[in-house]
Amino acid sequence: MKLWVGLGNPEPGMARNRHNIGFMAIDVIADRHGFAPWRKRFSGLVSEGSIGGEKIVALKPLTYMNESGRAVQPAGAFFKLPPDAITVFHDELDLIPGKVRVKRGGGAAGHNGLRSIDRTLGTQEYWRVRLGIGHPGDKARVHGHVLGNFAKTDEDWLVDTLEAVSDAAPLLAAGKPEDFMTKVALLTKDTA
Repeated sequence: MKLWVGLGNPEPGMARNRHNIGFMAIDVIADRHGFAPWRKRFSGLVSEGSIGGEKIVALKPLTYMNESGRAVQPAGAFFKLPPDAITVFHDELDLIPGKVRVKRGGGAAGHNGLRSIDRTLGTQEYWRVRLGIGHPGDKARVHGHVLGNFAKTDEDWLVDTLEAVSDAAPLLAAGKPEDFMTKVALLTKDTA
């Protein structure tokens, strides 16, 4: 069993924020792979399903980004999952829009959702699917950028990226992050 966590903020008015791309990715994965309806549990919304023969519990914390760990830790503890069975899907400023990278461990790089998860799990050794949203170019504009909505001009790459992540999800479930990244890049025609 694996726990896949999409990070975001639960306010309806924030649904299209760049910071919510983790929620968006988990929603597309759950929908396209026929997961059960979402239900409230672990201070979040949970949906269960199977991808490539692996049981996946999808979680969207309803704690707001800065307290994401308050949902992730109890879910991981309930299912008795080691950190490397947890994968967090989140926005990444340091990647160009549409670029997707997977890594295990590492610092929070200023991401408050990851910082909260690190603190509550007591480790950084979980998997991260870093979904590129690009950097606004000026540190003073970061807050407004991540909490701003995706522009109409972002729609094509955003939809393509979310669909590619969902289509490649069986490789991620199988523990093949390199193959997952390659398939996402091929599906989005990312040659960078």
